[in-house]
Amino acid sequence: MTNIAKAGQFKLGDTAVNRIGYGAMQLAGPGVFGPPKDRGEAIAVLRAAMAFGVNHIDTSDFYGPHVTNQIIREALHPYGEDLVIVTKVGARRGADASWIAAQSPEELTSAVHDNLRNLGLERLDVVNMRMMGDVHAPLEGSLEPQFTTLARLQQQGLIRHLGLSNVTEAQIVEAQAIAPVVCVQNLYNLVHRDDDALIDRLAAQGIAYVPFFPLGGFTPIQSSALSDIAQDIGATPMQVALAWLLNRSPNLLLIPGTSSTTHLAENCAAADLDLSAEVMAALNALVVQTELRP
Repeated sequence: MTNIAKAGQFKLGDTAVNRIGYGAMQLAGPGVFGPPKDRGEAIAVLRAAMAFGVNHIDTSDFYGPHVTNQIIREALHPYGEDLVIVTKVGARRGADASWIAAQSPEELTSAVHDNLRNLGLERLDVVNMRMMGDVHAPLEGSLEPQFTTLARLQQQGLIRHLGLSNVTEAQIVEAQAIAPVVCVQNLYNLVHRDDDALIDRLAAQGIAYVPFFPLGGFTPIQSSALSDIAQDIGATPMQVALAWLLNRSPNLLLIPGTSSTTHLAENCAAADLDLSAEVMAALNALVVQTELRP
């Protein structure tokens, strides 16, 4: 059985976590809305992740809404001492499953308490301020009101550490003037590399970078060149895409999500891949060659 500790660790706040974690978004129903088709399988996936050595889970109470956090609590509570649960606030779900910005002080405070209640915690390990921006791309603009609200909740003892999601470098600097930032979660993967320079700057500061949609998200990475490389080294394309991220920078923490124990095992097995310099060079070239297809 794969032990993901082979991929190394990086600090998330004051805790070193294994670099392959788990993103819980897919535990909810279709469109990240409503209950899962198979709640028992969702619980099994979480427990299997712990068996593989996962000690970093990414979630949010707007997944479902509430559903994902309630499943995490049912599957894993009381939590292991080394488990870091990272959640995010800044949105809510409409009755039609739409994603709606929820960033007033009252909405953010309510969201923090929702996460506490549904996860069964007295203090959240890490809360990311999720700026809505252009859905999956950040837009410039002050985040001082939002981050100040979370900093106050941190001072009240409800949050241990703060992070950011879907943000620009200027917004990171603005947030750091308010309170320490322990992680940044933006869109980044083998073919979406707008944050290359930012990753390196955060690494120099000892700040974790957590790419969301590490496998392409709702439009999975598809490339004949990637498939050929994977076949040559006896791996799946998604395993190669994850291994590339692990090799990209030591401060990258991965949170691939799945609702299948089989796919979970495949994702964790990326820790076993040793990519040669030649393979890395070929993968690096894919950024200008790959087309994302729906």
